[in-house]
Amino acid sequence: MRVTLSVIKADIGGWVGHSGVHPDLLEAARQVLEQGRQQGTLIDYHVAFCGDDVNLIMTHTQGVESTEVHALAWEAFQKATAVAKQLKLYGAGQDLLVDAFSGNVRGMGPGVAEMEFEERKSEPVIVFMADKTSPGAWNLPLFRIFADPFNTAGLVIAPTLHQGFRFEIHDVQEHKKILLDAPEEMYDILAFIGAPERYNIKAVYSRATGEIAAVTSTERLSQVAGRYVGKDDPVMIVRAQSQFPSVGEVLEPFTFPHLVPGWMRGSHMGPLMPVGLNQARTARFDGPPRVVALGFQIAEGRLVGPVDMFDNPAFDEARRMANQIADYMRRHGPFEPHRLALDEMEYTTLPDILERLADRMEPLAAPEKVQAVAPEMDVD
Repeated sequence: MRVTLSVIKADIGGWVGHSGVHPDLLEAARQVLEQGRQQGTLIDYHVAFCGDDVNLIMTHTQGVESTEVHALAWEAFQKATAVAKQLKLYGAGQDLLVDAFSGNVRGMGPGVAEMEFEERKSEPVIVFMADKTSPGAWNLPLFRIFADPFNTAGLVIAPTLHQGFRFEIHDVQEHKKILLDAPEEMYDILAFIGAPERYNIKAVYSRATGEIAAVTSTERLSQVAGRYVGKDDPVMIVRAQSQFPSVGEVLEPFTFPHLVPGWMRGSHMGPLMPVGLNQARTARFDGPPRVVALGFQIAEGRLVGPVDMFDNPAFDEARRMANQIADYMRRHGPFEPHRLALDEMEYTTLPDILERLADRMEPLAAPEKVQAVAPEMDVD
């Protein structure tokens, strides 16, 4: 059976502040998706949250960027936004950047990760949902899952993985993409994805079969809106087992809470903390950034699950480490590297300060230019 798995998310109102989602918003979204299921638009669905984001997880047979499916998601977000406004929740509807739906939700505010595939004999998938960070947060985990043999033993010992994986990398500033193969082009891959605020892994494919293995959302709200309206809070889908890494290999990278941009006002670096749903509400300094993983088996398009994958003592040490890293970063206060560099911040008061103090800025004498002399070198 050929099935499409779509994950579409939006921040449509925080409870309290930016920390969580009110249950009434989730119920409003469920009612809309249930109508879609009964009418045949969807096979199945699950409504979840991470931080202050509502995440719609849907299966259907209409392929990626289906107008009908995206229209249903848009309606769900609008109905939930109406509830958020009644409850006077914070930032009600902030990710819905336009008034009218026009074909699909791309470019309208919500984040989207979708993949179409032929359902295998056993089809385990993991949906990752992050809050208070940007799409580049997936770069390091995806590299470790699909290209690092110290994480994924299957790259060495499993014939179905040994041929490696193909990475689709997007330049989110110049709006270009490139396909690179691991392991042969590993260093080229790292040259790009080591700069996650510009280069994002959009998708990963098996080189043995050509099948899609993972896909992410790469929407940048500030680029779409032309102003800061909130962090992007990306989502990701990863298929597991058989010709893909095992579930354990997919989860393993998140035992290291790597630093990601986001956190308070989208303008600070902090550790990405793996949490269960019972810890999915942010708190300290509107964070720290966190990620939830929901596991499903897909059976004839039906979502069997979810299993709350990070609600497990195996990730207690990662959470403890994340809190230690958060302590260290917070003590920098308004100084880098806790605060992002000026060209990476979502918004900043510096232009206003420079304008206000312009008449007090005095020029310095230009440094004298000197002729550089190359040092003598010993040659064997």
